[in-house]
Amino acid sequence: MNDMVPMNAIAPLPDMTGGGVSKSLSRRAKAAIVVRLLLNEGADIPLEELPDELQVTLTQQMCEMRLVDRDTLSAVVDEFATELEKIGLSFPPGIAGALDALEGKISHQTAARLRKEAGVRQFGDPWGRIRELGPEKLLPVLENESVEIAAVMLSKLPVSLAAELLGRLPGPQARRITYAVSLTNAVTPEAVDRIGLSLATQLDAQPKQAFDDGPVERVGAILNSSTSVTRDDVLTGLDETDQGFADAVRKAIFTFGNIPARIAPRDIPRILREVEQPSLVVALAGAEAAGFAASRDFVLENMSGRMADQLREEIDASGKVKPADAEAAMSDVVAVIRQMEQSGDLLLVVEDEPED
Repeated sequence: MNDMVPMNAIAPLPDMTGGGVSKSLSRRAKAAIVVRLLLNEGADIPLEELPDELQVTLTQQMCEMRLVDRDTLSAVVDEFATELEKIGLSFPPGIAGALDALEGKISHQTAARLRKEAGVRQFGDPWGRIRELGPEKLLPVLENESVEIAAVMLSKLPVSLAAELLGRLPGPQARRITYAVSLTNAVTPEAVDRIGLSLATQLDAQPKQAFDDGPVERVGAILNSSTSVTRDDVLTGLDETDQGFADAVRKAIFTFGNIPARIAPRDIPRILREVEQPSLVVALAGAEAAGFAASRDFVLENMSGRMADQLREEIDASGKVKPADAEAAMSDVVAVIRQMEQSGDLLLVVEDEPED
């Protein structure tokens, strides 16, 4: 027997009247025999996909059955196998099955309209859909829902995922939700199903994002490539408009001045191998005038002594560097660092949060 039996092979119940000892059996009795045999063999039969009336009929029929002799069982199985072999193509039953088969092939708007017109629920098992989502999508829902809903949600998620979500919540909220879990014994399966449907619909109703990165990352990337004058002016304006957003953008920005705080000393030689020598010399030569003497010293102190001495000689020989040339050269160095970080060749040091 196959481990998985299509439901439309059982419903509607085929008229298996091929003769022999099973000829006198009703279609319901034959279906009950097949289901009983498959269950005994450990087959996965999603009977919950059958319409409610057929589930009731099947259950009632099995209550009426007693013993079936081997000849009858063999005849029923042969007829059922013959019916299966005759099937060339099967379609999912109902509008819900058709929409599931066309998932991703027709527009979301059309599918939603058809479900609404037919009164079809969007999810068979909404919790299966919710479990597939990562913590980043589930955390906002957990933060905004009531503690009772959050307690049910955590109870239905895998333990590892629930623990991760709980760890991301503020302490007081996490404690309230944890206590609410202890009060969920009286929640009915129907209520859990309704909660799952509501959450799954809410999550799927979120509009698609036009941008891959968030606003902080996008503004940070733009300011990384801007001049220091423009960058400082924009950040000053953001401080006046939204201090929290401005602070987040500052953390996303990496400039030449961030090198001592964000680059591990052992990574300096690897970075310098990727930077063109003329750009490095100009960047270091103009660093002090731009207010980045600490970055210059950090770079020179974390390379071989011979190379540092050679660079100092070239810096002295370059004389006074124009501010525009120095800024362009420092941007080249920063671009190399950013490229190495994005490719995974470099890990920037995370700055500690200031203590209150």
